Amino acid sequence: MSLLARMSMAALAAVWIPSCAPVSPPADPTPVRPKIYHYAVERMAAVVVSGKDELNPWIEENFRKGRGPEDADGGSAVPITPDGYFITADHVLAHAPGRHVFVLHAQTGKLKSVPARIVWRSGAGDVALLKIEEATPKYYQWAPSGQWIPEGTPVMHAGIATGFKSSPGKMVTGFAPNAFGHFKYDIPLQPGDSGGPVVNARGELVGVNSAVEFLVPIETAFFIESEANRPNTYALQKLIERDRSKNGVPAPVAAPQAASPAAP
Repeated sequence: MSLLARMSMAALAAVWIPSCAPVSPPADPTPVRPKIYHYAVERMAAVVVSGKDELNPWIEENFRKGRGPEDADGGSAVPITPDGYFITADHVLAHAPGRHVFVLHAQTGKLKSVPARIVWRSGAGDVALLKIEEATPKYYQWAPSGQWIPEGTPVMHAGIATGFKSSPGKMVTGFAPNAFGHFKYDIPLQPGDSGGPVVNARGELVGVNSAVEFLVPIETAFFIESEANRPNTYALQKLIERDRSKNGVPAPVAAPQAASPAAP
C-alpha cells in the first residue's frame, strides 16, 4: 500500500472514529420529590469513630443536645444491603486504627449504635465498606450501572449535616454505562455529610459524598461544587459476597419494601 493510500485511510479513520463515540442522552428532568426525602430519612445512618466501648448511653443523654463523645470522629453512612453492609467515605475512617467504629441508625424505630467491622477501604476512591451484625431491611439500591447517568440529572444528598435542609440539585458531570469514579454535583456540603448518599429522583443510589470545592479569594469563599464517588458496583458486590462466604452468612432475600420508589 502506498504512503498516500495509508495517509488517506488514516484520515478517514480520524474522521470516522469520533463519530462512533457514544453520546449521552439528555437528563430525565423529573425533579426530586418530597417522598424521596422521606425515603432517605428512613435510611439515614452515621459513622462514629471513638475510643469508647459503647455509645448507647451517650446517645440517650447527649445526642439530642447536639453533643458527641469528646474524642469522636465520623460522618454519614449508606446502607446498601438488607444484612448490614454500609458504605461511607474512606476519609471518615482516617482515625479508626486502634479505636472503635460504630454505625448509628434508627431502622428499628429507636436510634442506637451498633459496632461495625471494616471490611474494605479504598483511599484512592475515598470509599469504605462496613458491616454490622444486624438486619437493615431499609437500604438503597444502586442506579443501574449499565445505563447512562447524564449530566444534569436531578439529585439530592442525605448527609447527616445538611442533607435534609438543602434543596435538590443536579449532576455537574455524568457517567456512561458501566463507568465509575469521581463526579461533581451542585449542592453544598458541610462536615458530617461525607459518606452520605447522593440519590436520584427515583430514590436510587448514584454515589457517596466525598468533598466540597470552594473558590477562596482573599477575604471571601464561595461554593463551586461538591464531589462524590461512584464505586465499581460489580467489584463491591464481589467483596460483599466474599465477606459473607468467609463468615458463613447466606445471601439474604431482599424484602419487598426495600425497593426504590419509582418517580411519578
